[in-house]
Amino acid sequence: MAKKQLTKQNIGVGVAGTGFIGPAHVEGLRRSGVNVLGLVDRVKEKAEKKAAEMGIPRVYGSLDEMLADTDIDVVHLATPNYLHYPNAKAALLAGKHVVCEKPLSMNASESAELVKLAAEKKLVNAVNFNIRMYPMAQQARSMVQNGQLGDVFVIQGSYLQDWLLFPTDWNWRLEPKLGGTLRAVGDIGSHWLDLLTFITGLRVEEVYADFKTFHPIRKKPAKPLETFTGKILTPEDYIDQPINTEDYATIILHYENDVHGVLTISQVSSGRKNRLFYEINGSKSSLGWDSEKPNELWIGHRTEPNQVLMKDPSLLLPEAREVASYPGGHNEGFPDTFKQLYIKVYKYILTGDFTKSPDFPTFADGHYEMQLCEAIEQSAREKAWVKIK
Repeated sequence: MAKKQLTKQNIGVGVAGTGFIGPAHVEGLRRSGVNVLGLVDRVKEKAEKKAAEMGIPRVYGSLDEMLADTDIDVVHLATPNYLHYPNAKAALLAGKHVVCEKPLSMNASESAELVKLAAEKKLVNAVNFNIRMYPMAQQARSMVQNGQLGDVFVIQGSYLQDWLLFPTDWNWRLEPKLGGTLRAVGDIGSHWLDLLTFITGLRVEEVYADFKTFHPIRKKPAKPLETFTGKILTPEDYIDQPINTEDYATIILHYENDVHGVLTISQVSSGRKNRLFYEINGSKSSLGWDSEKPNELWIGHRTEPNQVLMKDPSLLLPEAREVASYPGGHNEGFPDTFKQLYIKVYKYILTGDFTKSPDFPTFADGHYEMQLCEAIEQSAREKAWVKIK
């Protein structure tokens, strides 16, 4: 059978996962002009309910059933972390292009295998490092790499949340068999680390990490949380669960070109809902950005007044203008980053020239983050500097 010529009208997309991030993929795909054909979840009833809500025509009883559908050309994986590697591998072996949530796998040996397999199969692969797609992230990258900051000296910042502040806060990410042995760093720190390498073009050479678990015992609901909907939980509804993953981390980073940096990560910082912040200090100027004010870029100077650049396509550099859909004064935020990422991914798929370097994060970027995260975890464990492999 002749292979079909893919277009936006006929490309078949399947999404795995119906939690918070799966529907975000669906929305981003639709806003980029790509329709979702099918949905799968480990619990078929969840997939059926979500498919009905979102108007998705096909529901599958398993990932294998989705992969066996010849109408599916691309698979988006928005599943728990431990499923990313086996699901991505199965999709590649089935001949499907893959967009995978981070982390790409549970360890670097798995991610290396996926990079190799995707190359052998000549299939498009992407990791959902969507934060790159804020217009101000693209603006910062252009400014840093065209020399407007001069030589980079210092990279500093944090990623802070408060959703795990209380010992009764619970999520599957707290269980290493589901989320991995690296929690805060792997979940949100990886976004910061990827973003700063993307903006500066610099890779980390060695790390020194300090971890802290403030709640060594958490209260895990004795039954699935849906069971308690509409009910105030009592002490009898919980069981004590030892926690071995980090609530907090501070990491000293030595980048290429003798650039130094520091990153603080926390999921127990009251009042910080989802704040990724960075500042880059160079020999001429500085840049600063806060994800809770995503349409502003702070520009710091020594000999002239500082500036705050507001997102306005008419004022942005070409790379940033490309991912800004609305005029100045019309804010763009988190959901828009999914749309902009998928515009790039699907343009690449539909163009069909896979020899061209992708302008989006790929499995190779996901593999680098796994290598970096493993070094950070080793450093915290050994209380020593660790070089990146």
